[in-house]
Amino acid sequence: MDFLSLFLMDFVKQLQSPTLGFLIGGMVIAALGSELVIPEAICQIIVFMLLTKIGLTGGIAIRNSNLTEMILPAAFAVAVGILVVFIARYTLAKLPNVKTVDAIATGGLFGAVSGSTMAAALTLLEEQKMPYEAWAAALYPFMDIPALVTAIVVANIYLNHKKKRSAAGESLSKQEYPSPAGEYTSTAGAAFSTAGASLPAGTSFSTTGDYPSPAGTSPSPAGDYPSSRQEYLRKQQSANNRVKIWPIVQESLQGPALSAMLLGIALGLFTQPESVYKSFYDPLFRGLLSILMLVMGMEAWSRLGELRKVAQWYVVYSVVAPLVHGFIAFGLGMIAHYATGFSMGGVVILAVIAASSSDISGPPTLRAGIPSANPSAYIGASTAIGTPIAIGLAIPLFLGLAQAIGGI
Repeated sequence: MDFLSLFLMDFVKQLQSPTLGFLIGGMVIAALGSELVIPEAICQIIVFMLLTKIGLTGGIAIRNSNLTEMILPAAFAVAVGILVVFIARYTLAKLPNVKTVDAIATGGLFGAVSGSTMAAALTLLEEQKMPYEAWAAALYPFMDIPALVTAIVVANIYLNHKKKRSAAGESLSKQEYPSPAGEYTSTAGAAFSTAGASLPAGTSFSTTGDYPSPAGTSPSPAGDYPSSRQEYLRKQQSANNRVKIWPIVQESLQGPALSAMLLGIALGLFTQPESVYKSFYDPLFRGLLSILMLVMGMEAWSRLGELRKVAQWYVVYSVVAPLVHGFIAFGLGMIAHYATGFSMGGVVILAVIAASSSDISGPPTLRAGIPSANPSAYIGASTAIGTPIAIGLAIPLFLGLAQAIGGI
């Protein structure tokens, strides 16, 4: 009963918070047909400053903390980021009318982290006076980057397999037709010349000449065609395994959003940015966050129609997935709590960033890394439903759960 009352109180309080208020306000004015437009250039500046601030916060906290305390929570953050992608790959992708590559991209976006959702959680933790580690915000990249990289790698492996299978089917179908030299192959496996003379079954031909190879021998090494279907499939399978992962990882890390965040972490770690942090980035953070939430609310409403056109299962996934991911991370956080003394506030942060779906760094990274995926599917699922669920439901849920378990 205490847990239920705490949860309801926190939920109502969260509904009254400026963060969710601006999000809902953006959805309302968009529904009413408002022509309010925030220029794209301003949004890009806001995103850069928010991610840089989050990176600076994490970098400064890491520099001033005992790094051994971060090992287990950081490992759990990495594990959750990767796990979320595979959950989508083998659940959402199996549902009707859902394309596999779109499901993988959606999993990557839900495995990545929303800076605005994490900022909202940190704000509420401070209002509730629940202590948490100063470096907990630095768990952001440990979950965000592995999720995005895993999604891009898995999607490219899938597309590569699909492309090879398609090429294999086309090549095998072409072998049923006459070759340029005029030879034909019967269904019984006997080869015929253009003169009509039947040749022994199993006789194969060189691709560089008109002379057949003896039965039971392989074609000329200079040829490109395999001697059998089995050999062809073995070659295709071998080619499928040659997926270049590092260029995909490099492209993800060089994305503008991740670059800003990693730059902030590096500056926080290796320089002394406290003065500019306190005088510039920190005071502007909440105001910039409110503008971003307004823009997100407007975009969320515009994406609802696109999401319905893609598949209704994305709506179900967007409602259920944030809570499932959050509970997985909450459980792992409790293991860290009992094993290393990880604070309950830190457990809440880990659960919230797992429940969140990226609204800043994820979309541009996935657009570049998986260009064949439909942005209306993964961005619509994240922005229209995933983010409101994470902010309005997941944050008070996990905060209330932590208070009930920890007796705070």
